Amino acid sequence: MRTAPLTFPESFTFGVATSAYQVEGGIENDWAQWERLGKLKEPHVRCGRAVDHWHRYEEDYALAKAVGATAFRLSLEWARIEPERGRFDGQALEAYRERLLRLGAHGLRPVVTLHHFTHPTWFHAATPWHLPESLEAFRQYVRRCAPLLEGLDALVISFNEPMVLLLGGYLQGLMPPGIADGAKTMAALENMVRAHAIAREELGQRLGRVELGISQNMLSFAPDRWWHPLDRSLVRLAAPAYNHAFHEALSSGHLRVFMPGVASTDVRIPEARDSVEFVGVNYYTRAHLRFMPRPPFIDFKYRDPDGRGLTDIGWEQRPEGFGQLLQEVKRYGKPVWVTENGIDDRKGTVRPEYIHAHLKQVLDARASGVDVQGYLYWSLLDNFEWLEGWGPRFGLYHVDFDTLERRPTPACDYFRTVATGRVLVPPSEAGATATQPSAAR
Repeated sequence: MRTAPLTFPESFTFGVATSAYQVEGGIENDWAQWERLGKLKEPHVRCGRAVDHWHRYEEDYALAKAVGATAFRLSLEWARIEPERGRFDGQALEAYRERLLRLGAHGLRPVVTLHHFTHPTWFHAATPWHLPESLEAFRQYVRRCAPLLEGLDALVISFNEPMVLLLGGYLQGLMPPGIADGAKTMAALENMVRAHAIAREELGQRLGRVELGISQNMLSFAPDRWWHPLDRSLVRLAAPAYNHAFHEALSSGHLRVFMPGVASTDVRIPEARDSVEFVGVNYYTRAHLRFMPRPPFIDFKYRDPDGRGLTDIGWEQRPEGFGQLLQEVKRYGKPVWVTENGIDDRKGTVRPEYIHAHLKQVLDARASGVDVQGYLYWSLLDNFEWLEGWGPRFGLYHVDFDTLERRPTPACDYFRTVATGRVLVPPSEAGATATQPSAAR
C-alpha cells in the first residue's frame, strides 16, 4: 500500500537525453562507415545530417526548457574531437565548450556522456577495446575533454550502455566493430572497466571532485517457457551478467561474468573499486529468454503477456520491471539517475501514459528508500536510431526528417505538467494536448 504522496521533491531533476551521432549530423566515424557497408536493417539508410542539432542546438535547448526540463544529456563525439589519431581538433573542442556554456544560460544542467557507442574511424584498427592500447587512447581523449567541463555543475557519464556495445559489437557482430568472439568480448569488457577508472583519474586531476557514473541499459528478464529449466537457468545467468556486472565492478572492483559456452571472466580491477558517484539506469523493456541447442545458446523475444500492446519497435511495455531494477541497484549505496527511459510511439498517442506508468515506479522506488534523484526522458527529439535507422520515434518532439521542423507531441504538455507541478497526475487529468509550447516557437 502506498503511503507516500504522488509528488516529487524540489530537488528531483526532470530532464531529456540525446546523443551526438543520433542528432548532430555531419560526423564521420565508425558508424558512418558501418552504414556505407550496408549493415543497417535497411542497407541504403544513412544518418547524414541527422536532425542537424549541431546547428540548431539553441532552438533545441529552448525546446527542452519549454517542457520543464532542468537537465540536458548530450554526448561528446570522439570522432569530431580526435578525427586522426593524436590530432585533436581545437575548433571542435571550442564548439563543445560553447554548447555546454549555453546549456547553463538556458537553465539546463549538463549531463555529459564521454562515450556513446561511436569511435573515430582509426580506433578499431589502431587501438581496439580488446587490446591494452585502447586505454592510453581513451586517456588522451578524456584528458582533452576535461577542460570542457571546468566550472560547470555537470553530471558525467563515462560510458553509455557498455554491455550493449560489447554484445552487439563484440559478441554478435551486429554493430561496429563487427567482431563475434567471446574471448575478445571479455577482454574489451575488462578494458572498458579500466577505462572508466582512467576517466575518473583524469577528470579528478583537472576538476577535483566530479560526479561520475555510467549509463547502463538494464532489462527485465523472464523465461520464454516458464516451465523449462534451461530457460529459467538462462535468466539466472543473464540478469546478473547483463544488468549488474559492470555496476558491480565499479562498486567492488571485482568483474565477474559467467555465461558458459558464450563468454565469461573473473578478474580483480582494484582501481575501479568505488569509482562512481551515482548509478545510471537506462530502462525500456523486458526480454523473454529461450535456450537454443547451438551457439550462442540464447534467443530472446518480446512478448505481451499483460495485453498492454507492444511498442512500435516491438518491445513489451513492462513498467513493473523498471521498478524491480530500481530496487536492485539500491544495493550499490549510491544515488540513482534514470539516464534514459522512453517509448517508440509513432502516432504520439501512447507516450503520456508510458511516462506516467514509469514515473509512478520512480515514486514507488523513492518511497521504499531508493535514492532516485533524476529522470531523463529519451529523447527530446525523434532521431537516428542506430540499426533501426529512421523508423522509430522516441521524441517528445516529432521531427519532420525532410524539413527538420520540430513539432510537439501530446507528451510535451504532459511532461511539462509533471516536471513543473511536481505532482504525478494521470494524463487524463493533465489535459495533454499537442499545443505548441510558446517557448519553442
